[in-house]
Amino acid sequence: MGFGSSPPAVASPPGERARAWIDRLAASESPAFTARRARRHELTGAPQDPIVWARARGSNVEDVDGNVYVDLTSGFGACAIGHAHPDVVAAVQRQSERLIHALGDVHPSDVKIALLERLCALAPWDARAILSTNGSDAVESALKTAAIATGRPGVIAFEGGYHGLSFGALAVCGYREGFRAPFAAQLNPHVRFAPWPDLDAVREQLDPSIGAILVEPIQGRGGIRVPPPGFLAELGELAHAHGALLIADEILTGLGRCGTRWASGDVADILCVGKALGAGLPISACLARAEVMRAWGDPGGEAIHTGTFFGNPLACAAALASLDVLDGLHDRAARLGDDLATRLRELGFRVDGRGLLLGVRFDENVLPLVHRLLCRGYLTLPAGHDAHTLELLPALTIEPALLEAFAATLHEVAR
Repeated sequence: MGFGSSPPAVASPPGERARAWIDRLAASESPAFTARRARRHELTGAPQDPIVWARARGSNVEDVDGNVYVDLTSGFGACAIGHAHPDVVAAVQRQSERLIHALGDVHPSDVKIALLERLCALAPWDARAILSTNGSDAVESALKTAAIATGRPGVIAFEGGYHGLSFGALAVCGYREGFRAPFAAQLNPHVRFAPWPDLDAVREQLDPSIGAILVEPIQGRGGIRVPPPGFLAELGELAHAHGALLIADEILTGLGRCGTRWASGDVADILCVGKALGAGLPISACLARAEVMRAWGDPGGEAIHTGTFFGNPLACAAALASLDVLDGLHDRAARLGDDLATRLRELGFRVDGRGLLLGVRFDENVLPLVHRLLCRGYLTLPAGHDAHTLELLPALTIEPALLEAFAATLHEVAR
């Protein structure tokens, strides 16, 4: 699997075999997904049926029809070191031969303890950690930690912010009001939203009920929106002046994606980590300053926040291997991202972002463009509630020639 500097064109994906799989999908999947694709087709005029993945390696994905693509999504950012990185595959294979599952917080595995130590060592301050399975879990761990540390139920989040869709995370998800509306009666009523990135609006909403301010250092799904310089530092000062904690959702931006280990630096009190951490396996973490996490104390001898698969040995082994690789990619991500953004601007595109988290701005919905790129062998995603941004989220290990070829192709198909 693979090719040179650019993929071959793909004739009207999905192919015949993929269409057969999609028919099976439609007969078994919730209509929430199938109907969404049909609605997108109706609104944009661009086909929205998916390709069906068969295998992936590095920055290449092969579908069930044998077509090979360049993945500029890195699996929603989870495969930041590329698909099936050999170090991760080897670590998971070794772990699978000796221990697949343990007894969580009752009788933990050695590899879970090793990962906790590693994560705390990577934090920008003396830290303690809670492991979980996905980004929403990490956000909910952070919200619980802030609530128990401050005794306050209120949270200020930002319009356009995306933090996951499980109930605790959904309450603070400002990406689209329609996501919350069907479940509003069951969500935390003490959440307030400020326009992005409006510090004055945050000041106006801060009062003694607010225990946390939640922020993405760069809004991802919300449209690759970068705040002005000094924004995060001032946000932290505002939080602390009012006795609240600053939570940085670094699930997408962290671990080198934006050219540094933490896009928020050291200003936050709590960090949410995920996606790249597991290199494709489901694992996430909430890191908090030790004095903040100490508030959990001894909750009457019962574990009041845990999960059967929190700290799963296979995922922990993958995470340790992933961190080893990621530690050497920060500068590369910054350099490749700068080069790609510069090239795209030379071609006349409007580009925002940092490192290998980039957004290309358009005046119209990009879903038809996403389909045209798919036909040329590139996997991309839209971003922003109006889908006017093309999100570029390649693996940090991607070859520069693939990015150069993509830029030329985008210039051709976007005209």
